Amino acid sequence: MIDRPGDRLDQRLMELETRLTFQEQALAELSAALADARAESRRNSELLRAVLDDLQRVRGVLYSDPFDEPPPPHY
Repeated sequence: MIDRPGDRLDQRLMELETRLTFQEQALAELSAALADARAESRRNSELLRAVLDDLQRVRGVLYSDPFDEPPPPHY
């Protein structure tokens, strides 16, 4: 079989197009994973903020007067 000058170029072009397709797919998957991670981080931050707010309220109720606070365990 005789290779025409354009055959090698066509083969290289197809290979590049295939690589580009896989890279586009990988980029889309990475983008989706990053969006999921950001959403989870946002949820975790909101949850942590709620827990800290609850803890602050509980401490405020338990120790509203500093003199009512029990002494440290070593006394």
